[in-house]
Amino acid sequence: MANLKLAVRRLLKTPFVSLVAIVSLALGIGANAAIFSLFDQMLLAPLPVREADRLVNLAAPGPKPGSQSCSQAGDCDAVFSYQMFRDLEKAPTAFSGIAGHCGFEANVAYHGQTSNSQGMLVSGSYFPVLGVQPALGRLLGPDDDTAIGGHFVTVLSFAYWVTRLGASPTVLNEPIIVNGQSMTIVGVAPRGFDGTTLGVRPALFTPLTMRGQMVPGWQGFDNRRSYWIYLFARLNPGASIEQARTAINVPFHGIVNDVEAPLQKGMSEQTLAKFKAKSVIVEPGQQGQSSMHADARAPLVLLMAITGIVLLIACANIANLLLARGAGRAAEMAVRLSLGASRWQLLQQLLIESLLLAALGGALSLLVARWTLASIATLLPAQAAAVLEFSLHWPSVFFAGGLSMATGLLFGLFPALHSTRPDLIATIKGSAGQPSGSRTASRFRTSLVTAQVALSMMLLISAGLFVKSLANVSRVDLGLKVDNVVTFKISPELNGYEPARTRALFVRAEDELAAIPGVSAVSAAIVPLLAGNNWGSSVSVQGFAKGPDTDSNSRYNEVGAGYFHALGVPLIAGREFTASDAVGAPKVAIVNEAFAKKFNLGRDAVGKHMSGGGPEPEKLDVEIVGLVQNAKYSDVKHAIPPVFFRPYRQDERIGAITFYARTSSDTSQLLRAIPGVVSRLDPNLPVEDLKTLPQQVEENVFLDRMITTLAGAFALLATVLAAIGLYGVLAYTVAQRTREIGLRMALGADGRRVRRMVLAQVGRMTVIGGAVGVLVALGLGHYARSLLFELQEYDPVVVIAATIALALVALGAGYIPALRASRVDPMLALRYE
Repeated sequence: MANLKLAVRRLLKTPFVSLVAIVSLALGIGANAAIFSLFDQMLLAPLPVREADRLVNLAAPGPKPGSQSCSQAGDCDAVFSYQMFRDLEKAPTAFSGIAGHCGFEANVAYHGQTSNSQGMLVSGSYFPVLGVQPALGRLLGPDDDTAIGGHFVTVLSFAYWVTRLGASPTVLNEPIIVNGQSMTIVGVAPRGFDGTTLGVRPALFTPLTMRGQMVPGWQGFDNRRSYWIYLFARLNPGASIEQARTAINVPFHGIVNDVEAPLQKGMSEQTLAKFKAKSVIVEPGQQGQSSMHADARAPLVLLMAITGIVLLIACANIANLLLARGAGRAAEMAVRLSLGASRWQLLQQLLIESLLLAALGGALSLLVARWTLASIATLLPAQAAAVLEFSLHWPSVFFAGGLSMATGLLFGLFPALHSTRPDLIATIKGSAGQPSGSRTASRFRTSLVTAQVALSMMLLISAGLFVKSLANVSRVDLGLKVDNVVTFKISPELNGYEPARTRALFVRAEDELAAIPGVSAVSAAIVPLLAGNNWGSSVSVQGFAKGPDTDSNSRYNEVGAGYFHALGVPLIAGREFTASDAVGAPKVAIVNEAFAKKFNLGRDAVGKHMSGGGPEPEKLDVEIVGLVQNAKYSDVKHAIPPVFFRPYRQDERIGAITFYARTSSDTSQLLRAIPGVVSRLDPNLPVEDLKTLPQQVEENVFLDRMITTLAGAFALLATVLAAIGLYGVLAYTVAQRTREIGLRMALGADGRRVRRMVLAQVGRMTVIGGAVGVLVALGLGHYARSLLFELQEYDPVVVIAATIALALVALGAGYIPALRASRVDPMLALRYE
């Protein structure tokens, strides 16, 4: 306690130095704690279930002829057919249970309140395999999953129950309308459980066998060529992943070869061999199933590395401050040693001072971390921000605490060892004049600053690469005009609308939107633009010969009349769709340039025939009536794929659509008007994803914007900290060399020569540190290459710009000490000597 009181007095004795150290640490630790909070949520945190380490995820990569439905739970390698799931569920394996799940979009109505949410179709084994207990009522079990289409029961998520239903215990056995179906609420999932897919927070869980009711018009339970279920399992006690992999592939290979291989038609010998050789992959599943795990790994690791570098620079600054302060206390340490104090006692005292600084910096870092997380939340689209928590949880707090103590020891150990070196006679003699640091300490301080310069150069180059990459993204030619366009979605089929009524509602909605003052064009599409959605189908095209393994797949969309005019996509040949292209009229299509190139149509596409990608892919019953210029489809950064467009009015069953309205006035007025228009059509129909098209484009590249912003901010912070460190070392050096400088000036050196001497020291540290930083930046750029758009990991322009920026910062940091040195009065310096 006495040492702690003394440490407090010492910190208060030099308040400016203490404040700089505390703030530097708070910035470094806070940035690390904020990024770690996201890192923990997305890559480390296990599911809140019993013995999560025994959960495993299943996948079956390889040919999957037929239809595939993939989602955020994983790519298409991970999906299984319903029949395969049931076969594996009954087969002898090393699992105590296998569970299946699949997400769906849900319009939920309860007591007159309707909302658009996400739902999760789960097998009867889902909750038993996870081992969770209900917060209210019961969870779904095997008895709720026996008959297809026969179990009208649902379990609410805890968050939905609290936020939408007020946590009322009377909801049990109450009806709730889900996609037009009356379902009985039988329970509430436990607090904190949001399903098994990171990035998806379902409002409710319904039996897997109810997919036909939750997704109107869907039929695929008996189709072994329809892949849509994600599977996970729980290992038997004592079973290993290798044993489980071997055990499950025995029945899987038998089913694939004896049951499913004979069903494959038109498959080449090579592809059939690959199909028969497919195996189930078993991987750890304690974090659930989500494509976000893979997508977030590289950027989060990169950001953790960047914030770690910022913290190292802050630690180097504080180590230099403590070394400088330790030099001033050299006489004190020597006297205390000569009076009988042990070196360990002095080390203990100095380390307590360092740890106190670290503790204060760590406490303040929690505020910095919260501000950083709040800033990150503003960079994310609403959908992504809704599935993450931007608050500090105990793992992040413990991380900040552990980091504080580690940094306290890191930056405090060498200064403490140096300040308590037992060279008593030399130190006490040296105290007769100005204290001077030893050559070892001087070299250490110089090395620290050189390392800071190197790390700053590395971060500046990295930030420059991301800035240039984002600039490349912003210059991408989308092939359409996004300004002054508002988009939103409605899903009437999820409210129980029949197909004819749905089509009529869409037509009325287009008319109502067109009547809004300022609206110049209105159209619609079933696949929203630049939203990451990819709908594809194999097609046959007149004049294009295809064999068993020929790639005949194309993306497609169903759009409204005047779609290309509304979005500013040029028509190259033929015509657009009109209102007369409806059910019963001749089937027509419009294709883009990429489609015409892939299927060898050239500029003569108009008039050719193709299949519509339906159940009869060889039936060329669709006439191509238009050719349009290439335009981005699902992603800003991806190459434009072949796309064919069909009029949505010719689809006899369409349940949801995204509208596009172009206005000549302020889009904010249109955004306010649209909910009223939809409410007049149907007050129980929720408006989904209402936004401007430029907002949709920004959300499509949010990861690029987030990384660029954070990398730039952290690089700027690191450079400022390095400049402070450079200034501190030079100022201290000048103070220590005052007598030498005075003597030089007394012997004839002018102020310009003295300034050049000091700036030469700046130049040496900057050149060495900058060169090392460039080399390290190449390695970091190679790791980040996958995150860069149309850019290599080395860019001369970025390196030159970072070099100039760092040189100017170093010059600014070194000029003040150099100027101060040139103004030393020789007479005063020599008189002091």
